[in-house]
Amino acid sequence: MGLANERKIDFLIFGAAKCATTWLQNSLTATPQIFMPDPELHYFSNHYDRGAAWYRDQYEGYSGQSIVGEKCNTYLTHPEAAKRIAQDHPDVRLILQMRDPVRRAYSDYCMLYRRGTVGDDIHRYLDPDKAGDERFLHNGRYGYHLRRFYDLFPTDQILLLAYENTVSQPVETLRRVADHIGYSGVVEPPLEERVKNKNTPIVPLPLRRVLAPLRPLLDPIRHTGPLKAIRRAVARQVEYPELPDALAQKMADFYRPDVAELDAIDPGLSRGWRSFSN
Repeated sequence: MGLANERKIDFLIFGAAKCATTWLQNSLTATPQIFMPDPELHYFSNHYDRGAAWYRDQYEGYSGQSIVGEKCNTYLTHPEAAKRIAQDHPDVRLILQMRDPVRRAYSDYCMLYRRGTVGDDIHRYLDPDKAGDERFLHNGRYGYHLRRFYDLFPTDQILLLAYENTVSQPVETLRRVADHIGYSGVVEPPLEERVKNKNTPIVPLPLRRVLAPLRPLLDPIRHTGPLKAIRRAVARQVEYPELPDALAQKMADFYRPDVAELDAIDPGLSRGWRSFSN
């Protein structure tokens, strides 16, 4: 069943891709008292026109857990999402997990390169002079996007987290999140393995394209022994275009005003971000 009409959501996790928000979700949902739908709903960004009844129906599997939340990365960057969230759930607790924006943009680029949806001209996608308003760079402008949320929500409803601190201090991060969403128990230990690893071998792109029409037949049996053995035999590690130092510096200069804006809100938040260390 979904959520009842009067049931409000308690928290939202949002952020740009490649900031370990999926890791955070998986760690929280290991706790029986916390419920989150999966996959991302994109309701307040892309599907708001479907209405509140549709949104509540997406919480299928909810069975009375004391704390209910959602994770969706597009809520940070969509220009109308903050206003819609404030209108429907003014008391919701917000959690934004960020990452060194230069490293995040490169990781996001590598993810789509791995999928075969972007090419190897890295400057085309990561040079601020060419792509400052496009996905990889624009989504990492945390300070710019956060203004919409701070204009609508009290400061104490917004928890800012750094991916780098989550990696080095996962238990402390989960404790802070639990406190923020009002969970008094101990969150289950975080996952030991990364949810996604760009170095995991995959089936080469040309072969994936050949097999694409067969996906409806192959997907139901993809985890069987024979299919897994075939995949291991043909999978190869992807060689990604390197991020040149000069381009990384140019990206850091592009992000510097946004990082300064973040540090004004939460001093030291970017201390672990290599691109901005003194």
